[in-house]
Amino acid sequence: MENAKNYQTPKDFDTKNNGVFYGELTELEYYSKTTGNTRKCYVYTPPGYNPAVNYPVLYLLHGIGGTHTEWLGGAPNEIISNLIAQGESKPMIAVIPNIRAAYNDSVPREVINPDSIAACDNFINDLRDDLIPFIKENYSVSDKREQCAIAGLSMGGREALFIGIKMPETFGYIGAFSPAPGLLPMHFPNDRQHKGQLTEKEMTFPEEYKNNIFILMCSGTEEEMFNHIAAAYKKAFDCNGVKYEYYITGGGHDFRTWKNGLYNFVKNIF
Repeated sequence: MENAKNYQTPKDFDTKNNGVFYGELTELEYYSKTTGNTRKCYVYTPPGYNPAVNYPVLYLLHGIGGTHTEWLGGAPNEIISNLIAQGESKPMIAVIPNIRAAYNDSVPREVINPDSIAACDNFINDLRDDLIPFIKENYSVSDKREQCAIAGLSMGGREALFIGIKMPETFGYIGAFSPAPGLLPMHFPNDRQHKGQLTEKEMTFPEEYKNNIFILMCSGTEEEMFNHIAAAYKKAFDCNGVKYEYYITGGGHDFRTWKNGLYNFVKNIF
């Protein structure tokens, strides 16, 4: 049921507060065989990071108009560290990559174009073959699916759903905050057509994972189009018997919605 739970955020959930220790955000480079070039990501390590400890890991994806820096505007260090300090989340590592998996992964002049969308769809290959191995080589992260999550905003939410469905053996948790169109075939006004990454029948999981996956989707009261998109994704999950949580929060297609989504997702994983 929509909004059956309390998805509100407490005061100062996204700011630095007295008496709280905060993690570190480090910008790194890794070589991507998928794109044939060096790519950047940020890695969040929790307060008191200990290389001898095996940490759960969250991959946090940006939207089509951003890069690995976009989530820095969404206070991930503050949100995650505050939840850890309050005992509402386990210490974790969060990886914030550039999902535009192309040789030139900078933001194009026209962000919504076929090449840009194809590059985002290609991120699954960069993630699986290049980024995840790089993170495992350099950080103490668990390789168990119940310790691995993926989430994103807008296009990152669409890709998180796609990757989670295609890699259920890797990810036990999926978060999609204002997920973008195109996961399913969709027709929009002005004859804009998204052919879709998946069919409705493909929006499901193998039986061994179907009842062992956590999916959280949300959208904002001020982003009507994205509410319709989320409704289509919900319908597909419903038709396939896939359980999920979905809610609408105050906000638009902006960090008011996405920070709320990150807060509630992090509270419910691992």
